[in-house]
Amino acid sequence: MKVFGIKPPRRKSHFYTTRSTSHHTYTNLIKSFVPTKANQLWCSDLSYIKFQGKFWYLATIEDIFTRQIVGANIGKYHDSELVLATVRQAILNAKHFPKIFHSDQGTEFMAKVCTDYLEETGSQISVSDKAAPWQNGFQESFFGRFKDEAGDLNRFETIGQLIEEIYSQIHYYNFERIHTALKMPPAVYAQLVKE
Repeated sequence: MKVFGIKPPRRKSHFYTTRSTSHHTYTNLIKSFVPTKANQLWCSDLSYIKFQGKFWYLATIEDIFTRQIVGANIGKYHDSELVLATVRQAILNAKHFPKIFHSDQGTEFMAKVCTDYLEETGSQISVSDKAAPWQNGFQESFFGRFKDEAGDLNRFETIGQLIEEIYSQIHYYNFERIHTALKMPPAVYAQLVKE
């Protein structure tokens, strides 16, 4: 191609994030809210994982009272489909809807398909203020520790091995790792306070 001066056609960039179609009116409902039982407050976030030069995305939902990760999903794109799948998984796992669902203002969380679904379940939607990640500190803290404890994820040879390790790490966090605030694993605490 170089010899004959031929250049390959360039692909157009594709954006795989969901963009909001309308301005939302959600505010931060949890600034002074302290949950007193399970399923009153779920916080969610997305984090990227770079593996063999490609980005993968991990979505999690944490019950703030029990500190248990009630939903987790991995996907190639950080979009509303990943968020909605994680919300549905969390509802199946908890066998309950959250009273308040909190996230940042990312377009994947604010997509109409996600907000409509949450409102149909009777959940109140809460969002952190713009450029205020500390308002979703529980999830920020979880991801920080999760990545530290998981170590170098590029030690795996295949994406299947990586995904298996991620779910194994979340299982360890829920069922074996002593949570400093609870003095026991979240799943054990969840059983103790079960109504």
